[in-house]
Amino acid sequence: MSDPLIVDIHTHVYPPSYIDMLRARNKVPYIHDASDGGPPRLIILSSDDDSNIPLDQRGRPVDSSYSDIKVKLDFMEKHGIDCSVISLANPWLDFIGEEQASEWAQKINDDLESTCSQVNGATEHKGRLPPLFAFGTLPLGAPQQVAVADEVHRISALSHIRGVIMGTTGRGNGLDDPELDVVWGALQDTQLMLFLHPHYGLPDEAFGGPEIVRRYGHVLPLALGFPLETTIAITRMYLSGVFDRFPKLRILLAHSGGTLPFLAGRIESCIAHERTFQVNGGDIPGPQRSIWEVLKTNIYLDAVAYGTAGLKAAVEAGGGSADRLLFGTDHPFFPPLNEKDEKWTSVTTNYKAISASFSEDQDAVVGVLGGNAVRILNLK
Repeated sequence: MSDPLIVDIHTHVYPPSYIDMLRARNKVPYIHDASDGGPPRLIILSSDDDSNIPLDQRGRPVDSSYSDIKVKLDFMEKHGIDCSVISLANPWLDFIGEEQASEWAQKINDDLESTCSQVNGATEHKGRLPPLFAFGTLPLGAPQQVAVADEVHRISALSHIRGVIMGTTGRGNGLDDPELDVVWGALQDTQLMLFLHPHYGLPDEAFGGPEIVRRYGHVLPLALGFPLETTIAITRMYLSGVFDRFPKLRILLAHSGGTLPFLAGRIESCIAHERTFQVNGGDIPGPQRSIWEVLKTNIYLDAVAYGTAGLKAAVEAGGGSADRLLFGTDHPFFPPLNEKDEKWTSVTTNYKAISASFSEDQDAVVGVLGGNAVRILNLK
């Protein structure tokens, strides 16, 4: 039996033009070239941009793995990954103003398409998958959301784009913002996957204040803030009836859906007891479809959970089958702690968790590692 296909659907890249744009900025997000000769620092979280932290120590160091596609391909080969669906990392284009949003979205998306085309054209596939596909990005800052919908339709015709990546704030008002309906409609019409990814986390006060957050580095914002941010965003979409209006919308949730698999039953119960919601003094009905139905028909989860408990919850939330779960690495984030390590612990941990979670179902392992992605994203 040949080795299973391995497809990484959660892997990021900052195109060089995006890096240059960040380097020219002096407020979050920005890149700071360390004065001590050390590696550049990427400051993308507001909590990192703290005057109490020396500038050369803010954020995280960035190297060529963030922007050089050759480094990405080396990483794939080292970890046995056949195909990656690359996407721009947070904060995407959320900070770009109205005048430049569409221009930058088209540039980034064309760069992603060109990169995939060049790499795939120069690679011997040996009967397996081409190595690169991509999730595009959207000009959410555009003054009219019709421009966003137009970009969705434009990139749907590109050969290597299989979806779009988006943060949890949309246009700044959350994903229950009625202005986003035109975007949801375009995604449903084209059947491009929406990869929903966190960035903003929770307010420092949720963890005890800025001093507590600084004390524990990125652990509280990333380990707790990101999953809860995702859960809140998708729940607001659900409560506002997005999945009633767009029943064929497809969404891939990062980090195994945050806490949604664990809290879906509680959300359903609270909705039932709330009965109706108050908006501008009037009663409106809650969502018409069960959250369990939405989980089984509209939502997919990546397998970036780092443990069996999270993966098993993700499977149960999706109806008990692993056919909606997709492997990911979150590269280039969470690199090895020891420079001598050849393999990334963050990646091997996910491999081990998948193997342990489905130890008695080899078909499920094959599906999660790559077969599901091939089918769901039509990777050919």
